[in-house]
Amino acid sequence: MKRSIEALFWLALIAAALIWSFSWLQLDLIALFGSDSLQQMTGYARSFFPPDTSAEWVQKIFRGVLETLAISAIGTLLAALAGAALSLLASGRLGVWTKALSRLLLNALRSVPELVWAALMVLAAGLGPFAGTLALALHTAGVLGRLFAEALENAPSGPALALRQAGAGPLAAFCYGTLPGVLAQWLSYTLYRWENNIRMAAVLGFVGAGGLGQMLYVTLSLFQQARASSVILAMVALVVLVDALSARLRMKWAN
Repeated sequence: MKRSIEALFWLALIAAALIWSFSWLQLDLIALFGSDSLQQMTGYARSFFPPDTSAEWVQKIFRGVLETLAISAIGTLLAALAGAALSLLASGRLGVWTKALSRLLLNALRSVPELVWAALMVLAAGLGPFAGTLALALHTAGVLGRLFAEALENAPSGPALALRQAGAGPLAAFCYGTLPGVLAQWLSYTLYRWENNIRMAAVLGFVGAGGLGQMLYVTLSLFQQARASSVILAMVALVVLVDALSARLRMKWAN
């Protein structure tokens, strides 16, 4: 009985919070689903069909797909290398102060969204894929560095300790004792972040970071909905293919 009353209390509290949020934000759902709004949304959605499948435009989309793949792949690779280096410090293997400073750096890197990093990199490196690559690398390095460090902290210390007692140096003990136990997990984390970076690389183009996102921004700005529809379909196909490939690779390496 007591639990039922407590559950009802929390449900009532959540409902009151939702009602207050709608009121405070002045969200008018009735206007959203009104006849005029639905007609306008339907008309705008129809303008995206049929997609532009002309040979010239398909070739440009293909180049955009390759550019998006390159941005995400290089950005993820750079992030994995930087994250692996910082994870050694963040896991406390080189002292308490280096652990605290490296964790602070990792928190700062991943706290700044990719779009903000992209805007900063566009100012520093100019428009194009280089800015997008740097933006993904900086944010993802913070994420992977923290995940890699947690994997190192949870790794068993027995194999590395045995190698040290047998006369191996710190580097050899890490490479042959600790790294094999966390490498599969590191690769899984890296592939998962690559999936996310594929999606984000397509979005970063809205701030001039190249790839399919920049093509989508330009076509929507020029009210070329048929071409924008083709770009959106290419984005969906790219994400589906990369997700399937990444999932298969993760299962293969996990086993």
